[in-house]
Amino acid sequence: MITLTAVKDLIEDFAVTRVLVIAPKRVAEDTWSRESEKWDHLQDLRISKVLGSPQERRRALEAEADVYVIGRDNVIWLVEHLGAHWPFDMVVIDELSSFKSSQAKRFRALRKVMPKVRRVVGLTGTPSPNGLMDLWAEVYLLDQGQRLQKTIGAYRDLYFKPGASNGHVVYQWIPVRGAAEKIESKLSDLCISMSAADYLQLPDRIDNEVRVRLTGEELAKYRQLEQEQILQLEDDQTVVALSAAAVMNKLLQMANGAVYTEGGAVSRIHRQKLDALEEILEATGEPVLVFYSFRHDLDAIRERIPDAKELEGPEDIRAWNEGQIRVLLAHPASVGYGLNLQEGGHVIVWYGLTWSLELYQQANARLYRQGQEKPVIVHHIIAEGTVDEQVMKALKAKDTSQAALLAALKERRGK
Repeated sequence: MITLTAVKDLIEDFAVTRVLVIAPKRVAEDTWSRESEKWDHLQDLRISKVLGSPQERRRALEAEADVYVIGRDNVIWLVEHLGAHWPFDMVVIDELSSFKSSQAKRFRALRKVMPKVRRVVGLTGTPSPNGLMDLWAEVYLLDQGQRLQKTIGAYRDLYFKPGASNGHVVYQWIPVRGAAEKIESKLSDLCISMSAADYLQLPDRIDNEVRVRLTGEELAKYRQLEQEQILQLEDDQTVVALSAAAVMNKLLQMANGAVYTEGGAVSRIHRQKLDALEEILEATGEPVLVFYSFRHDLDAIRERIPDAKELEGPEDIRAWNEGQIRVLLAHPASVGYGLNLQEGGHVIVWYGLTWSLELYQQANARLYRQGQEKPVIVHHIIAEGTVDEQVMKALKAKDTSQAALLAALKERRGK
């Protein structure tokens, strides 16, 4: 709403003429148009959604509007489609942190047209989810390298030193002493930070751990599979990041109760989390937002709870906020940014945990945000004796770095 109000003022002052909003797909489909409809002073702001098939997107671009909203996955298409005829003099990047990779095609496409843009605004609640290295690409889109160097290499050489490495390949860059303060100083004229706690009276948030205990047979099966996965890791001190992440992914699957085999079939280990979820639902008469991690989690939950609804589009968001859905199932990556779900409920269940602190925080913020009128209860279903315990510990400590992931795997291997 704040951004749309600024856009409206700029248009009325003839400071800008056409505004492009780039947002995650579901946010582009629902949130920006819904916000403009909520407020009287924004009713005459014309919004065109550049969504759907290429033909539908082309028609939306040709429509007379003030604001054009497009999903971030179509940024490459947009730049290629418009070519030299870039019509937008203002760009708003909703969830700027999704452009944190300087190697991503969407970043490379967008950086080509930024010199043609008079004003650019980036919105994010997690500007550096994995550390200060994330900032370079985001800030480059705002100032084209004025503050944090023209290239990622120059930025890295100035503020970081090599950490974990294997030969000439560096897996981790560590900020040099004083780097954070210097970077913050460089950005001080470019950024404004507003904490909800400073400006809004939010209800309490209650975090709850629902611990489930596997039977002896189930735990033995889990530990056998866990051992097979962990032993695949190299014995030396440096573990390739991709292999470590893959193993952690497998361990989280098993903790949730099943795992994909080499042939793609699902091998069931336990159903303890399904039982716990059912008990939580029976204990509360309120709508519940359930975050799952894997497709086999979704299938198992829907089999156990047939009336649960998977969040698939704007109509599901509307139905949830209107109180028509009792159990809403969502993957944290699909709802993690910008969606307003606080009108539909105040109870969250993490059926499967995530190693990503960014996804965890953003997903919880779908209910724990401005407009929420009830205390938010966040249940975490944790399988005792599994990797769930280490992930929960890392989330509490807000340390889900690669180093913490490797330490968790080494701890599992030691056990």
